[in-house]
Amino acid sequence: MRKTKPKKRVLLPDPKFNDVLVTRFVNDLMVDGKKTVAFKIFYDALDIVEEKIAKKEEKTALEIWKQALENITPQVEVKSRRVGGATFQVPTEINPARKRAISVKNMILYSRKRSGHSMAEKLSAEIMAAYKEEGAAFKKKEDTHRMAEANRAFAHFRF
Repeated sequence: MRKTKPKKRVLLPDPKFNDVLVTRFVNDLMVDGKKTVAFKIFYDALDIVEEKIAKKEEKTALEIWKQALENITPQVEVKSRRVGGATFQVPTEINPARKRAISVKNMILYSRKRSGHSMAEKLSAEIMAAYKEEGAAFKKKEDTHRMAEANRAFAHFRF
């Protein structure tokens, strides 16, 4: 769009926790418009997290999930910038909405790639791994930060 920025759509909070971030996560988790299935997967995954580590940590499963998301949220990313025939990987800061979107997408992507029986089990395993600062989604964040650090010399090419 040339003139105006598109309006941000307002999401309704989820029925169980009354949280908009949960709805955003479930919308990304959803496949073929099956939102009730996605909600069931998410709530089942949180129940598994509750059973396994929430009791020991003395936190709710939702708090553990939010901490896990925070642990896999990148602060910087690299963007390709072409300067005089050469392409540089320029490290740039990420705006908060994109940070959240990247972390949610990474958690879902790497939980789908995990081995396990149901999606709820795979998602709960990825949540617990991210909470402990382990797992594929956390590694992706670390790799992104490492790449940005390696290309720090090109930061003056920022757009």
